[in-house]
Amino acid sequence: MFKVLLRLYLVTMVTFGAAIYLVPELIVTLFHDRFMNYNVDMSRGMQTLLVKQFHQLPAEQWPALAKELDSQFAPLRVNLLSVNDPAFDADEQRQLQQGQGVLRIGEWGWRTRVVSPLGRQQAIELVMPPDPFDMNVLYWSINVLIGAALLGCLLLWLRPHWRDLERLKRTAALIGQGQLSERTQISPRSNIHGLASAFDTMAQDIESLLNQQRDLLNAVSHELRTPLTRLDFGLALVLCDDLPTASRERLQLLVGHIRELDELVLELLSFSRLQNPALVPERVEVSLDEFVDSILGSFDEELETPDIVLDVLLHGSQERFALDPRLTARALQNLLRNAMRYCDRRIQVGVNVTAQGCELWVDDDGIGIPEADRERVFEPFYRLDRSRDRATGGFGLGLAISRRALEAQGGTLSSEASPLGGARFRLWLPV
Repeated sequence: MFKVLLRLYLVTMVTFGAAIYLVPELIVTLFHDRFMNYNVDMSRGMQTLLVKQFHQLPAEQWPALAKELDSQFAPLRVNLLSVNDPAFDADEQRQLQQGQGVLRIGEWGWRTRVVSPLGRQQAIELVMPPDPFDMNVLYWSINVLIGAALLGCLLLWLRPHWRDLERLKRTAALIGQGQLSERTQISPRSNIHGLASAFDTMAQDIESLLNQQRDLLNAVSHELRTPLTRLDFGLALVLCDDLPTASRERLQLLVGHIRELDELVLELLSFSRLQNPALVPERVEVSLDEFVDSILGSFDEELETPDIVLDVLLHGSQERFALDPRLTARALQNLLRNAMRYCDRRIQVGVNVTAQGCELWVDDDGIGIPEADRERVFEPFYRLDRSRDRATGGFGLGLAISRRALEAQGGTLSSEASPLGGARFRLWLPV
């Protein structure tokens, strides 16, 4: 709010200051004759009296009279000048020689010098001095108080707008975090009620669409599992019979396809559960080295092959750290399976605990991920062109599930180039 208020106040004060100095100048320029006539009328009486006083005395006594009047009129200045004095320009000298008075106006159209001819050779000048310092201070104080009043008005005007905008911002952030039922609840009297109403309508539509999508996904996934289980059971019974070798191989191939489809359904159900805004992660303190060791233990069979070498790096003090064991284990398992698919020979798992949080990473020495695809690989069902084959590419849900499992705990999952030459997936969990 302070930045918005400051910018609005600066714009207002700069405009106000420019208007104070430019608008009077413009008005005086446009209506110069009217200001001149007004000041001539206002000064005619005083100038007539001065001229009469001088004409009552011989010309030899005019300097003494001018000096006496100058002391009496202070701080106004009364000067006796020659008509040809350099202080007058050519037009003013001509006017004085013709018996006409001369008047100069300054800021705001106020007269600064009034000159009346005493004859063809001399003239009496009345000069208005500049304002003293203390008066200038008072004038500036008036401007400062006007600025303070403007600031107070802007603050009173901006505060309800800012309060409602902050509420709108907070609601948008909560909806982005998965709390789809959140609404702005801004009063109809608010000036941004129309915007808030449109936002609430949009949020309601999004909530309805996502709920329908999730319900449909859950329903379809559950309904698919029943016929898949029946098919798997039926084929298992058929395989118990005496069958020709070719028929048995074809049936076993079908069983593999059915189990692959069943695995896809399980992945869809997992992804759907992680999309649930009501998901509350469980915080449990675990020993990180033991936690990583238990996850690696589930891959013992795959890692028994001499073609893959797995390294584990532990940095920092491996103290106990609070996390959701189920979600974190699922994310790390998916990343390890991904690394085993695409590595050439080596996989490296790293753990580093700092005062800010826990960092885990999984490196492989495969061909890596192009920079343009490093964010897209976390999209559901997105697979790189080189991995379109189901034998290596999976379903395209593993990385999406891993990221969602980390985000549910307030963490992040990103991909980058690995020092081993392949891809690195970096997990971050804050304290």
